[in-house]
Amino acid sequence: MKSLFGLVGKRLEHSFSERYFAEKFKREGIEGVNYQLFPLDEIHLIEGLFSMSQLGGLNVTIPYKIDVIPYLEELSPDVISIGAVNCIQISEGHTSGWNTDWIGFLRSVKPFLASKHDQALVFGSGGSSKAVHYALRDLGVKTFTVSREKGKGNFQLSELTKDHINHFKLLINCTPVGMFPDINDKLPIPYDGIGSDHFVVDLIYNPEETLFLREAKNRGAMVLNGYNMLVFQAEASWKIWNAQD
Repeated sequence: MKSLFGLVGKRLEHSFSERYFAEKFKREGIEGVNYQLFPLDEIHLIEGLFSMSQLGGLNVTIPYKIDVIPYLEELSPDVISIGAVNCIQISEGHTSGWNTDWIGFLRSVKPFLASKHDQALVFGSGGSSKAVHYALRDLGVKTFTVSREKGKGNFQLSELTKDHINHFKLLINCTPVGMFPDINDKLPIPYDGIGSDHFVVDLIYNPEETLFLREAKNRGAMVLNGYNMLVFQAEASWKIWNAQD
């Protein structure tokens, strides 16, 4: 087993992964292994990390899940379909890109989905959004992208009406809006379209309850944050790094 794993991204000071893996190693008696943060101002700097002989794998977070792809030698079938990477396996100098976000998201939401959640509005068009679309399609849910920019999705954020929100009973925030430290921000949508039949998911886990989730919960919706998704994707990454079946 390699002795070093880590996370690359830009804003890593409040990383879930570093704390999670430290606790995992302690809990499971895994010795001689460390998980570190590797903040990168530019994605091309990742090539310097690949030369570290002790490095066995990396997680990838905002904003590099798409931009990292050209720096990898091999891509898993899931990555080819999704178009985003959040897990890199490094073996004998060979780098391969994987996506465990979709696994984490699928496992976190599947127990709560009902027949009324057959169509979803997915807010955001980045790497996490792509994984969410992939997972929902696997579950038979029809997905629609909402973007701030015209032409980047099925709907522009500013054009959403109460009727739109009411029609789609599954709403998923894949943007960083409302994430710490900007906890007073929320998606500018007509929240009065949300009711008790809605299932509202935010991939953010810090804070535990974003304003997006609070607004939905106050209107009777079932809500879920991104914590379980992160746990499931982390465990899937560990499995890949250690080539476990």
